[in-house]
Amino acid sequence: MSQPELIDALVACVGQAHVLTTAEDQAPYLTDWRGRYHGTAHAVVRPAATAEVAAVMACCHARGVGVVPQGGNTGLCGGATPREGEHVIVLALDRMRTVRAVDPVDNTMVADAGCTLAQIQQAAADVDRLFPLSLASEGSCQIGGNIATNAGGVHVLRYGNTRQQVLGLEVVLPDGTVWNGLRALLKDNTGYDLKQLFIGAEGTLGVITAAALRLMPRPRQRAVAWLAVVDPDAALKLLAAARDRLGERVSAFELISRSALDVVLRHIPGARAPLAQPAAWSVLLEVSDVAVDTRLDTALEGLAADAFEAGWVEDAAIAASEAQCEALWALRENISEAQRIEGLSIKHDVSLPVSAIPDFLVRAAQAISTGFPVARIVAFGHMGDGNLHYNISSADAESNAALIEQTEAVNRCVHDIIADFDGSISAEHGIGQLKRAEIVRYKSAVELGLMRRIKGAIDPRGLMNPGKVLPDAPDF
Repeated sequence: MSQPELIDALVACVGQAHVLTTAEDQAPYLTDWRGRYHGTAHAVVRPAATAEVAAVMACCHARGVGVVPQGGNTGLCGGATPREGEHVIVLALDRMRTVRAVDPVDNTMVADAGCTLAQIQQAAADVDRLFPLSLASEGSCQIGGNIATNAGGVHVLRYGNTRQQVLGLEVVLPDGTVWNGLRALLKDNTGYDLKQLFIGAEGTLGVITAAALRLMPRPRQRAVAWLAVVDPDAALKLLAAARDRLGERVSAFELISRSALDVVLRHIPGARAPLAQPAAWSVLLEVSDVAVDTRLDTALEGLAADAFEAGWVEDAAIAASEAQCEALWALRENISEAQRIEGLSIKHDVSLPVSAIPDFLVRAAQAISTGFPVARIVAFGHMGDGNLHYNISSADAESNAALIEQTEAVNRCVHDIIADFDGSISAEHGIGQLKRAEIVRYKSAVELGLMRRIKGAIDPRGLMNPGKVLPDAPDF
C-alpha cells in the first residue's frame, strides 16, 4: 500500500480539509505538551462524528496502519504522541465537541469525547449542577483524554478519579466496530463492566468517542485557606482534624513545598506570596457545601486557630472573596507551567498511603541528596488522596543537563522507595511512553500477563496506540 493510497482512503472518510499531511499542519499534534516527545505520522486525521471515527479505524485496520488517539494533547507521559518512524496516523478528536444531552433530574450528561473539560463543567453549571473533575489544563484538555488516562485532579479527595464520574462509554474498536455503552445508569450488574477496560487504557484498546457522565449538586459556597505548616507530619494531623470536623465538605487538601511555590513566584506574572514569611511547607485547603446556612469561613478560621494552638500551623491566610480564592488556587495550579518555563525536570507522579507521606518525603530527600547532590526537589500534590508530584532538577542549566542524563537512576531511587511503601509509580498521569519499561519492575508477571491477554483479545494486530503503556515482550 502506498502512502498516497492511504491518504486518499482517509480523505474519503473525513474530507480533504481534515486530513493533515504537511509538516506545518501536523506540527502541533506531533509534540507533547512538555516538549519531551516528538514523533511522525502519515497524517493527522480529524473526524467530526463517531461514524467518521469508525470509518477511519476500519480503513487503518484493513491496511495495518496504527492509530494514535489524541485529545487536547495535554498529557504528561507522551501517551498521545506518536513515535518516530512508525506506520501510524494521529486521530485527533478536537472537532467532536457536542454536548449531546444534559439531564439535571437524573444528574447525567452525554458528551462527545472532544469536548474540553471546561465545556463539560460549564454545561453542568448551566443546569445548576457540578461536574467535579478539576485540572489546571481544563481549558484545553478533552474529556475523552481525561477518561483514557483516568485523570485525577484536585478534588479526588471528595469526588474520586475520573473513573468515578463515568457511567457509560461509546467506543470505536480497532476494526471500526462501534460499541454503544452509553447507558447512564448508576446500577447495571449484567456481567463484565466493559467500560472499565477503556478507562485508563490510554487509547491502547479503542477510541472513546462519547461518555455518559455523572453530575453532582453544585456547591453554594466554598472557603479556601493557605496555611503554613510546621512539616508534612503536621499537615497530616491537620488533614485528619479537617476531615473529623468538616467531613465530606473537605474538597481539596494540597501539600506544597517552598521550592514549588518559589518556582511559581519566579515565572508566573502577577503571582504573589500568600504569607509574609515563607514556609518550608504549606497546605492549600478548600471546603465547600451545598448548604447556605453554614459559615464555612468561620469553620475554617476555627480549624486554623485550633491547629495553631496545637503547634501544627505557624501562619494562615483565609480568602475573603472569590477573587482571593482564585488567587490562592492559581499559585497551586501554575506549578507545572512554571516548571515547564524553568526547564526540564525529572518528574514523578506517585501515590502511597496518606499516612506514609511524611516518612516517604524524609526518606526520599535523604536518598536524593546522597545520590545526587546537585538535585533540587520540587514536591507538591494532592496529599488528601495520597498523590504527590515529586520533581527533581538542578538550579543551573549545565548541572541540570547532567542530572537529566541520570533520569533512569533517579527514577529507580524514587520508585523503589515508593514500592517499599506499597505505592504506585503512576497516580494520575498514566504510563504512556515515559514509564512503559519502568512498570516491568513494579508490576507482577501475573498483572502484565493479564494486561497483554486483554490487549491481544481486543487489538490482536497491535494497531492501537503502539508503543504505549505495555512494555515490549518477546511473546507479544
